Amino acid sequence: MKCCHLLWKGTVLFLFQLFVVFYLVSGKMVPEKRILLEFKTSVFDPSGILSSWNFSKNPNHCSWFGVSCNSRSRVISIDISGGCCEGNFTRACSSSSKLSKFPFYGFGLRRRACSKGKLVGNLSPLVGELTELRVLSLAFNEFGGEIPLEIWGLEKLEQLDLEGNSFTGKLPDEFVGLRNLRIFNVGFNELDGEIPGSLSKFVDLEVLNLAGNKLKGSIPGYFGSFRNLKVLHLSNNQLNGSILDCFGSNNRFLEHLDMSGNFLVGSIPGSLGNCQRLRTLLLFSNMLDGVIPSELGQLHKLEVLDVSRNNLSGVIPTELGNCVRLSVLVLSSLFDPVLRGQDSSQELSFRLLYSTTDEYNRFQGSIPMGITTLPKLKVLWVPGANLEGKLRRNWGGCENLEIVNLAQNHFDGDLFGVFHGCKKLRHLDLSSNRLTGELDENLHVPCMTLFDISGNLMSGSIPRFNFAVCPGIFSLSSELLQTRDPATAYLSFFTYKTHLQTILPFSGLRAALFHNFGGNNFSGSLPWLPIAPTRLAKQIDYAFLAGGNNLTGSFPGSLFGNCNKLHGMIVNVSNNRLSGHIPSQIGEICRSLRFLDASENQIEGVIPQSFVDLKSLVLLDLSGNKLRGPVPEGLCQLKHLKHLSVGSNNLSGAVPSSFGRFRSLKESELSSDSPSVQTDDLTANTEDSQNAEAPPSGNTTANNSLDPIEIASITSASAIVSVLLVLVILFFYTRKWVPKSRVQVSESREIMVFVDIGVPLTYETIVQATGNFSAGKRIGNGGFGSTYVAEVAPRTLVAVKKLAVGRFQGIQQFHAEVKTLETMRHPNLVTLIGYHASESEMFLLYNYLPGGRLFTRLLWI
Repeated sequence: MKCCHLLWKGTVLFLFQLFVVFYLVSGKMVPEKRILLEFKTSVFDPSGILSSWNFSKNPNHCSWFGVSCNSRSRVISIDISGGCCEGNFTRACSSSSKLSKFPFYGFGLRRRACSKGKLVGNLSPLVGELTELRVLSLAFNEFGGEIPLEIWGLEKLEQLDLEGNSFTGKLPDEFVGLRNLRIFNVGFNELDGEIPGSLSKFVDLEVLNLAGNKLKGSIPGYFGSFRNLKVLHLSNNQLNGSILDCFGSNNRFLEHLDMSGNFLVGSIPGSLGNCQRLRTLLLFSNMLDGVIPSELGQLHKLEVLDVSRNNLSGVIPTELGNCVRLSVLVLSSLFDPVLRGQDSSQELSFRLLYSTTDEYNRFQGSIPMGITTLPKLKVLWVPGANLEGKLRRNWGGCENLEIVNLAQNHFDGDLFGVFHGCKKLRHLDLSSNRLTGELDENLHVPCMTLFDISGNLMSGSIPRFNFAVCPGIFSLSSELLQTRDPATAYLSFFTYKTHLQTILPFSGLRAALFHNFGGNNFSGSLPWLPIAPTRLAKQIDYAFLAGGNNLTGSFPGSLFGNCNKLHGMIVNVSNNRLSGHIPSQIGEICRSLRFLDASENQIEGVIPQSFVDLKSLVLLDLSGNKLRGPVPEGLCQLKHLKHLSVGSNNLSGAVPSSFGRFRSLKESELSSDSPSVQTDDLTANTEDSQNAEAPPSGNTTANNSLDPIEIASITSASAIVSVLLVLVILFFYTRKWVPKSRVQVSESREIMVFVDIGVPLTYETIVQATGNFSAGKRIGNGGFGSTYVAEVAPRTLVAVKKLAVGRFQGIQQFHAEVKTLETMRHPNLVTLIGYHASESEMFLLYNYLPGGRLFTRLLWI
């Protein structure tokens, strides 16, 4: 009996303890389930991401999508990344329209999970009651409002990832939690204010991402004390001030540093050379000055260095040759690093059209030998940077080199042996230099997607280039702009931007080959087309440009022999000395011809009737030759033809009456007496007419006329702006450019103000108000620069005429001339508010005139 009694007491005690444990545990479980369910009800979930969060169907909350628990069924992780594809880098999350514009953002950021939709709403403060929470990842959803203060009180949270949402407000000055935080990612939200000192509590931080917000102020010095920091992204904010001289001294584990797209000033600190593990260093699109520090040569693991679009000077340090893993080196760039899509304008040109440069890096000397021997270098991009000297022969490290852009510099000498061993080189731009001599037949031009030697002093014949097996063509698919690899991101970006800004009638993002020999002294005939047989494919467009040389011989009919194997072909052989006849069957042998400019030659014979078979033809210019006979009447059937020029020949007969129904034609030159006759009523039904500028709003009559006062005002405004531009032109042409004698001094950033508009005008104010002279603020382009609108204060707008100039002498004389012009006063003259002039840039400030471009207003008078 005694044993039974003891057994009974033990059983009762065990059951009681079990009940207590169950009660305690269940007491914790019920609130956490309720918190999760209330989180679900607080958001809009159109894609059913949280459909598994259903207590009646699945009472085990630890198995719900995106939820993880510990052994005691306590929630430790909520990971619900919306609209994001699985991949190592954030750029793989292509669904975010915010990120799709920034191809270099996100190196080092990792994404582990994703969903097919997005959650919408505000983040519930109840999440702050999940006291065991280690991971809160809600990236790439559509959460808005402020980040609840309760989140900042989570003591055990290690990862807070709210990237790619629309959170607003400021980062808190004080909070009690987040002491164990390792990853703090709030990139690409709408946070504003300054970076508070409270973040200094994140002593164990490994990833800090504040990019793509509206943060202002300077970069806190305590960032340099984060000893475990691996990734720091501060790009695309409004940060100003300088980078501290000691920054990087204690960040020995830092791998990715991105401060691009801000308003940082001062020099690049040499202390960054202490970041021995640094792989990517992005400082482009700031206002940094001084030299590139030689200490960067200590970064033996560095893969990408981009310091373009700043105000750097001095020589390129030879120590960069010690960065043996460097694959991308960008020291200047004429491309806006933000992807804005293709320009709607379809004006035709024969060169690469770069945007207004916004590039003020001006270096001295040439490319150091150490850079030419870097074994892993894939991209070398230094256009328009004042470089000079001869290109080193036999680049020793070019076995991996794919893209080289040294255009718009002052290189001289010849090209023999320079790129002979660069078998992977597919993009070589040496245009607008002073190169001489003959082309090296060992250049792999037939395999290159872009070869541009235009605007030099080259001579001799265009050789029959030797080449072996060509590598594959780099696709222009937009998906490549969301690559995981930093080097591939730059390769695809430069390929994509070059294609978009080559204003030729290419077909969208179709693969294109661009070979430009124009503007040299090449002579001899053109016996063949310099394109590899493996490049001949129906999905490829090809442009062969050789205008402005001394080419002779018969009209190069051999150029069109493989034309039908291409999707589209563009040929410019204008301004040469070609003779002979155009092949009578050109319409059959080259059906894919889209563009033919053979003007200003000595071509004879008649215009072949077979031109009417070129259904894809957009431009035909045969002017300035010795052609005879009539204009083929069937040309009016070419529905894509927009530009036709056959003037200054010996043509006979009347203009075909069918040209009156030529709906696609924009401009025609049919005789020497009509050098540029616009065809009336021929563009009314075209797509371009739908995009034409509408007449400006204002006090206009029904026939779009202006009264005499308005006409006088506009004419006077045009005159004063013209006078300003003429003065600038005269100033530059009467002074010599002497970059070799440039003394390294700090440039003045003073703005001379003539008219008080009630708002302080400083250099920094103008640069910030124009978004660092971004394309989005540009309202017009001219032959001498671009005009931007700047809101220097609420409802206070000024126009900023930024002059496209380099570093010249005679700044004092320019000051004197503009001050003299400032004394001119009249009610109908546009007001010159002030100006800025330094060796690197000049711009004029005047009152903003709404209602469209001045040219448009005059046009409607």
